[in-house]
Amino acid sequence: MRRVNVIVAGSVQGVGYRFSTAQEAKRLGVSGWVRNLHDGRVEAEFEGQETQVDALLAWMAEGPQYAEVTSSRISERTPKGTEGFRVVR
Repeated sequence: MRRVNVIVAGSVQGVGYRFSTAQEAKRLGVSGWVRNLHDGRVEAEFEGQETQVDALLAWMAEGPQYAEVTSSRISERTPKGTEGFRVVR
């Protein structure tokens, strides 16, 4: 089990990034959350099997069609055993 916190920067707000991240996380079976930050970045924290987490991280580096990710910061966290994935408002 692996849990990460990731913050992505670029054109990631107003392009469906959070909604698309939640859809991809659910498809992959990853649990956690995603939210917009006040400075225009997006933050997510999620956990799952290593391959699932790696797959979502790779997806987040590209994002949905109209997003443009310029950078990301990934921090390892201690798994919490959470279930489900939600968009935090």
